[in-house]
Amino acid sequence: MTSQPSAECLPITALPQISALFRDYTDVAAAMEPAALRRWYPADPFDMKWAQRSPVLEPSRREQLTDALAAQQQEFGAGTAARANVERLRNGAAAVVTGQQVGLFGGPLLTLLKAATAVRKAADATRETGREHVPVFWLASEDHDLAEVDQVALLSKKAVETLRLGTPLEKPVPVGGLSVGNVEAALEQASELLGWAPIADVLRECYGPDAQGVSPTWAQAFGRLIARVFAEQGLIVMDAASREFHTLGAPVLRAALERAGELEAALLARSAELVAAGYHAQVLVSPAHSLLFLLDADTGTRLPLRRLEDGSWKAGARGYSTADLLAVLEAEPERLSPNALLRPVFQDAILPTAAYIGGPAEIAYFAQSEVVYTKLLGRVTPVLPRLSATLVEPAVGQLLAQHEVSLPALFETRDAAGLAQRLGARAMPIEAKRRLAAVGNAMDAELSALTDYMTAMSADLGRAAGVSASKMRYQMNRLRRMSASFEVQKQAHLLKHATALMLSLFPEEHLQERLLAGVWFLARYGETLPALLVEHAGQECAGHRVISL
Repeated sequence: MTSQPSAECLPITALPQISALFRDYTDVAAAMEPAALRRWYPADPFDMKWAQRSPVLEPSRREQLTDALAAQQQEFGAGTAARANVERLRNGAAAVVTGQQVGLFGGPLLTLLKAATAVRKAADATRETGREHVPVFWLASEDHDLAEVDQVALLSKKAVETLRLGTPLEKPVPVGGLSVGNVEAALEQASELLGWAPIADVLRECYGPDAQGVSPTWAQAFGRLIARVFAEQGLIVMDAASREFHTLGAPVLRAALERAGELEAALLARSAELVAAGYHAQVLVSPAHSLLFLLDADTGTRLPLRRLEDGSWKAGARGYSTADLLAVLEAEPERLSPNALLRPVFQDAILPTAAYIGGPAEIAYFAQSEVVYTKLLGRVTPVLPRLSATLVEPAVGQLLAQHEVSLPALFETRDAAGLAQRLGARAMPIEAKRRLAAVGNAMDAELSALTDYMTAMSADLGRAAGVSASKMRYQMNRLRRMSASFEVQKQAHLLKHATALMLSLFPEEHLQERLLAGVWFLARYGETLPALLVEHAGQECAGHRVISL
């Protein structure tokens, strides 16, 4: 890694598959409904005013929270910096929070980008206000979609290699509490793909069995890894699935039960408001929709709670009254958990959250969650975009420069074959390019003039001329493609270079940050990578950073 990596800032509109809501949120001046956006998102994501309004926890709740967090830091093997940050929370610090599902071996690069942004924003807020702010990483351990987290994508020389444990799951239970089981084969394969770098040993320490042969849970393994990676930055790692944290968040769960009809009406109205403004609701809300899940007492299955017309509830085949569920909440609060719209509100009833760091989908959810925040907490937590970045390794950067290719051009091309065609067209001899251009331009001008002339004579002749002109232009473009393909065949390295660029920067038509594992980059750039990401997670770029390593 160079001592001073450079970075380019692309507008968010350069990225493929970005929702209109997130696009407008990051560029409110161009938004379809700027007034509505500021109503749904009260805080500006690119100033520091949010840090001036950080909430304060009541002392007894603060003690309960920090006692539970201190115990978890020990469980996750956190360093002295994280433990010191827990004590700062105990003494009145605010939190900058982010979170992610507990993906295999740390999941995609965006996990590191989220954590780095929380670290940077906490430091910025501390400097701006004089009040301590600390970074917290919330493990989404209560989600029940094992298939979504049981995968990690690494690179070989020619392909994306997706590793899975393939753990069988007969019923939807919270993933975080499951044992990772036998990971030896996956660890061995990952170690080989990571070039036996030191991070491979860290993965083995975090995901492998202990001295007694007991495998960690998914939450324990992921928590240990992210705490280890950001040990120097003092990232507090938090798994809120336990009774202690659910007790702290119980007022929100209680209100979600007791005010279910009111919340449903507000969410349905917000969904209609989003559609009227030209967007769409990110989370489908329908009548009888509930914000809660219930763990079945007998099977441990995580079931969505549905509210029936008579005010009763149903989870699976079993019915409940509101009183029944309130009794469960009183005796076993960990059995009730929030859905995607209630989760941030639940989180911020537990933590003194100054801001939440989210990705595009999470930020889009907040347009709906805002009504839940307002009704249950009487305030709305600011949501800030995480660092969005593509990391460009030196060899890849040299190929981009050699072939004069930009990242947006890769997004447009979509695959290695298409990119190779572009490289072949550029690599053609100057004389060939000159002749093709001259003939193409001359033909286009003559065809346009002829079509206009024929149209003036007769509309039918004009249409016929237009059809014939399109066919001739198609054949001209076909000749260009054939010439570029010939060059690709003649210069075999062009396809090789195109494949390398697409694999590294736009693998399988996905943004690098959303597919390739964070540990892939940790293997290649080691302990300096987290600090580098924190450095680039400031507010200077409102779009997507292209970081040359």
